[in-house]
Amino acid sequence: MGKAFHIIIEGRVTGVGFRYLAMDYAEQFSSLKGYIRNIGYGQVEAVVQGEPDEVEQMVQWLRRGPDSARVDQFRINPVPLSDTLDSFSIR
Repeated sequence: MGKAFHIIIEGRVTGVGFRYLAMDYAEQFSSLKGYIRNIGYGQVEAVVQGEPDEVEQMVQWLRRGPDSARVDQFRINPVPLSDTLDSFSIR
């Protein structure tokens, strides 16, 4: 049984490669699906779903982000699994 989360990340997360590095990190996990996108200056939205251990590792990476980023706020909420996601992508 998988798990899924909707996440809003705020801080220095736009213009620093956050989305691209998140996608690179996500590609190492076989079950991970979802997306990441900018939703405003200093805000990124992500949906992450997959096997619980892989989702947890991705969530932990998103909490820190790449070295060039600074995460000031991190809001995470569980969401139902979606059968419309087939990979992890940047939107």
